[in-house]
Amino acid sequence: MKRWLVPLVFGIAGCAVLVSLGIWQLKRLAWKEGMLAQIEAQMARDPVPVFSRPFEEFMPVTAAGRITGPEAHVLASVRGTGAGFRIVSAFETQGRRILLDRGFVPESLKNAPRPELDVTITGNFRTVDEMDVFTPEPDVAGNYWFARDIPALATELGAEPILIILRETSEPEPEVTPLPVDTAGIPNDHLGYAVTWFSMAVAWAGMTAFLLWRIGRRPD
Repeated sequence: MKRWLVPLVFGIAGCAVLVSLGIWQLKRLAWKEGMLAQIEAQMARDPVPVFSRPFEEFMPVTAAGRITGPEAHVLASVRGTGAGFRIVSAFETQGRRILLDRGFVPESLKNAPRPELDVTITGNFRTVDEMDVFTPEPDVAGNYWFARDIPALATELGAEPILIILRETSEPEPEVTPLPVDTAGIPNDHLGYAVTWFSMAVAWAGMTAFLLWRIGRRPD
């Protein structure tokens, strides 16, 4: 019995750890699904006039104003189209100058002229920028940005660090294809992670059982 004790304890402990990790991922899955449902409910609300309420992440707003001044080009990719750029411009409305993510253009249209426009827009607030420690510094001279760094973009375009992502525009034929905010880009892989941990627990239990069987076949 003593020769079985160590591998048995090791096997039980390993299974317990792997099962606990799987359960933790299921809890994370429930949390993520709740968060996504909350975001979708927020985006489904009727748009309110810009600046009429305190800013909330993903809050739908509408505004009339002017797309003006230089623009920033943020690297992006669209399925079925390929690489290109998000066009972020300054947007003047109600005497204030904020940021507007107008959407996507292919790489060939990066430097195409886009005139100033008076438009009415509907979009969603974003208050969280995409920068992390791995994001390269932008090439400001070449107008290549690798993420929507809201404070830096605001400084570059002379605007407040407030970003609206365009959903609808009054332009009859938009030169930029809107990329509305949605939950599709928010990863939710917790179910896959849970299945992986539980599968590893089953494999660990199987290997433990096989080891104990081998030990049992050895002569005393």
